[in-house]
Amino acid sequence: MPDMRRREFVTLLGGAAAAWPLAARAQQAARLPTIGFLGADATAFSPWTAAFVAHLRELGWIENRTIAIEYRWSEGRTERYAEIAAEFVRLKVDVIVTVGSAVPTVKQATAVIPIVFAVGIDPVATGLVASLGHPGGNVTGLSLQAANLAGKRLELLREIIPRLRRLAIIFNAGNEQTVLEMSETRAAAQTLGLEAVPLEIRRSADIAPAFEVLNAQADALYVVVDQLVVANLMRILTFALSARLPMIFSTRDFVRSGGFMSYGPNYSDMFRRSADYVDKILRGMKPGDIPVEQPTKFELVINVTTAKAIGITIPESFLLRADEIIE
Repeated sequence: MPDMRRREFVTLLGGAAAAWPLAARAQQAARLPTIGFLGADATAFSPWTAAFVAHLRELGWIENRTIAIEYRWSEGRTERYAEIAAEFVRLKVDVIVTVGSAVPTVKQATAVIPIVFAVGIDPVATGLVASLGHPGGNVTGLSLQAANLAGKRLELLREIIPRLRRLAIIFNAGNEQTVLEMSETRAAAQTLGLEAVPLEIRRSADIAPAFEVLNAQADALYVVVDQLVVANLMRILTFALSARLPMIFSTRDFVRSGGFMSYGPNYSDMFRRSADYVDKILRGMKPGDIPVEQPTKFELVINVTTAKAIGITIPESFLLRADEIIE
């Protein structure tokens, strides 16, 4: 009888030991495909993440059911990019979604995990991809065409502000992409006979001193958008409105927050479209084979409440051309 119990116990142990690898494999198989999402600020990004997640759902990827998303926020501090990228590598995420300015740092952390940038300023000129048609490597995404739109934005500003002579340009000097857009904007200003005054910032603490140096000696402010600016948007708006500076941005979201005017693609739509890139990658396509998409629609948005607050009267003919008027 004791021998029989011993045999049963050994058999039980053997069965349990055999089941352990099966359980481990089942647990591994049950792991959801995971997206690492790197942005600047949860609140500022909320309309963009909502658009991204909504389109994922339309494509059959339901958060916490068929896919997992690990959100990480840099809070506008570029030194956080490397930390977050390293964490995504440790987590073995299946794809990383971010913005163009973070890509160079993320690429240093991994040449294997696919990277999708939802918004990127001239990705070829800044070295994010080899070409728009054939990105190559592990990176692809959507281009803003931001540098090419600088001249158009300044033309719109000058049309609505005939007295425009001196233009301030606030930009993150530590970001190669925004430096490129600033240079393009400065060149466009000179072509239009405007004096351009660059306001360099590299961290949140630089914003107040930049406006102090400006001392309201400008007729308008061109805001070059990146993660640092997004994380500090309300601070920049407060300083500019106090100085009664009309501000022009690259997308409507900042005008809804109190900015004066924007001209450019719809960021929510670009984040929505980035879900298509994630879908293709998770279904087996290589990022280097997915062409970089360029926007085809550009929106003019005006905040008439802000216009009144800073003493600008907008001609009716100009308002009729706007895609959206915020009151």
